[in-house]
Parts: sequence; C-alpha cells; structure tokens
Amino acid sequence: MGLTLAAASLAACAQSNVASRNSAFAPSTRQAALRREAPRVSVVRRHIPPSGNIAAAKPSSGGGVASFYSEDSETASGEKFDPNELTAAHPTLPFGTRLRVTNLKTGRSVTVRVNDRGPYVPGRVVDVSYSAARALGMVQSGTANVKLDVVQ
Repeated sequence: MGLTLAAASLAACAQSNVASRNSAFAPSTRQAALRREAPRVSVVRRHIPPSGNIAAAKPSSGGGVASFYSEDSETASGEKFDPNELTAAHPTLPFGTRLRVTNLKTGRSVTVRVNDRGPYVPGRVVDVSYSAARALGMVQSGTANVKLDVVQ
C-alpha cells in the first residue's frame, strides 16, 4: 500500500509540474480576449476620380520639384530609354501623356512625353530626360521647381 501511495503522489506531482510549465506558454483568458477584440487593420485611402479610372485623373496643372536622369536601359512602358528624347517619368499619368514642364526660376518650358514611372525620391513630382533638363536649364543644379501642365 505504501508503494501505491508513493506512486500516486509522484503522478500528481508530475501532472502539476506539466500543467505549470504549459501554463507559462498559454496566455491567460484575459490576454487572449484582448487579442481577439482589437485586430490591427491597415487602411489606405486613394482618390478615385468620378470615372473610376485612376489613370484617367489628369491634373490640369500642378508643380513641385523635378529632377532628371540620363542612364537607364528600359522604361516602364517597355521602350528603350533614350536621353536625347524629350521624355519623362511620372508616378500616375498614363504613358503617352504630353506634359509641359516649366522651370519657375528661368521661365523655360519644354513638352515631354510620359513613358516611364518615377521619380522614386520623396518630394519630387517628375523625372525628365537629360535633353529635357538641358532645355529647362537645370543640368547644373540637378533639380528645379517646376510647374506641370497636361497638354494632351
């Protein structure tokens, strides 16, 4: 009988030990309830024009900082990049859009065709090709404050 009593108390100790080890990993009911009550949700709001087509939203005018690039192999539209053409990268305007870019400091303007996506630097509104930057007089500075007007 002493052996049975000792075996029973050992079994009880082993069970309480396992229960206390597992309870360290299991969250309390209150913690689990808090996690279920407040799921994290990410909300992104995007302006959708009345037509429902984001690409159709063409600003009549706008502006900001422009930069230029002269080395690239292929544009986002699939064309081979040519720094001698009057082209530009814009984040949202449809490919083929004609855009008049006016340097606010010099008053010079040039009409470019959007054939690429970018710029990828915060605060910039357009990247123009090297020849467009030369026409705008911004090659030395690298950037310029510009006004943008959609021509077509």
